[in-house]
Amino acid sequence: MESRCPESDIKERLYQQFARIGKCLSSDKRLEIMDLLSNGPKSVESLATQTGMSVANVSRHLQILLEAKLVRFQKKGTFVIYNISDSSVTHFLSSLWNLCEDRLSDIKQIKDELKRQYIGVQSITKNDLLAKMKQDNMVLIDLRPVEEYKTSHIPGAISVPLEQLEEYLKTLNKADVELAAYCRGPYCSLASQAVDYIQKQGFTAYRIEEGAREWNAYDGE
Repeated sequence: MESRCPESDIKERLYQQFARIGKCLSSDKRLEIMDLLSNGPKSVESLATQTGMSVANVSRHLQILLEAKLVRFQKKGTFVIYNISDSSVTHFLSSLWNLCEDRLSDIKQIKDELKRQYIGVQSITKNDLLAKMKQDNMVLIDLRPVEEYKTSHIPGAISVPLEQLEEYLKTLNKADVELAAYCRGPYCSLASQAVDYIQKQGFTAYRIEEGAREWNAYDGE
């Protein structure tokens, strides 16, 4: 009769612990919550609004993420504010998105669908953007809420939340400036929506594929 060696038992326990993270990430809603939190701290109520879930459902998902130590929280008055636990989780999310896009053809198809909604919107590469910014004729706009901008943003970007974009454009001279805009990364359509609007106002404008998380991860920050 064969007996299991102590090392096998230890390895089994080890993989069981690894599987805790895998099981935690098996929910599309929990991945959405983590993606939102990777852009900046948010209350349970804010997460509920942005995900379309009830506060009770968001709270249950957050509890599972807390148990896996993927998020943390702090109390501010009557509100409980959640955040990603640390930068290693943010880097993991970026790696997960890249792996999924590399292996799952459906993701590329979905991205193409998003692009086709705004066929006239052009993207600009990181190198071309940096070159234009050095010439002082390019304004880089962060369309996310101010709180997310304060948490992390692409160097040189200014905060212009989407709801303030119309008024901000009135302060610019169309002949003197080009614009580039980003939101929450390659799977967020708000940047394309904003650039489409900016172009219709007579400006030259571009969409940036990366969000602050992808840009800073690329720089090794």
